[in-house]
Amino acid sequence: MDGEGVESGGKVNFFLLLSPLHLTDLKTITPDQMRIAEERSEQMGVSRLLLMENAGRGLAEFIVKKKGDLRNRKVVVVAGLGNNGGDGFVCARHLAGEGASVTVVLLGQPSELKTKEASLNWKVLEQMKRTVRLIIMHGDAELRVLQETLTTADIIVDAIFGTGIKGRLREPFASTIRMINDIAAYRVAVDVPSGVDPLTGEVHDVAVKAHATVTFHKAKTGLLKAGEYVGEIVVARIGVPPEAEG
Repeated sequence: MDGEGVESGGKVNFFLLLSPLHLTDLKTITPDQMRIAEERSEQMGVSRLLLMENAGRGLAEFIVKKKGDLRNRKVVVVAGLGNNGGDGFVCARHLAGEGASVTVVLLGQPSELKTKEASLNWKVLEQMKRTVRLIIMHGDAELRVLQETLTTADIIVDAIFGTGIKGRLREPFASTIRMINDIAAYRVAVDVPSGVDPLTGEVHDVAVKAHATVTFHKAKTGLLKAGEYVGEIVVARIGVPPEAEG
């Protein structure tokens, strides 16, 4: 197990990296407990926007650590309409700063983004016309464009669903996940692989098969029961005060 907060070349590594051998020692949290912790964090003065920034930056830093120099590497962030997508937007911004060729695919309309934090970070990307390409999925008609975009990717960031997922997936999400799994790119899931129940680990239809899952604050309980989908588990600290868990 790599150390957390270990300095390397003047930069602090805020990750706790785990292999399957260490899963029994992994601290977990349920989706409801995480929601309460985020609410209490905000009450204590740690805003949801800051938590999202820390999550997206932590995700980007893991990718840089894993893949090294990203200049001229193609990264595709596939984003949903919730905070998981917002984490992906932040990640995209940071990866663009690392020189990656970044495309963000939004599975819906910007007006449908569910939180102000996700919407704010999307608006930032809209102003990054030189370094970030944006694709907005209006429906099934854009699936061919999505397929062409994914085919050229070196790295795919799955930011479709997080801890709010329940039940079977509707379209175009199910087809999108199947496309992601068919691509030979390195796949990183944001918090939980899309399609995996974050509480139970169940997969009702299809789920992203990630090479690594970067989960935030603590691992969600379902990750330990979905080994086929999560890949390497990485816990990124995002600044939730210990007192926020009550």
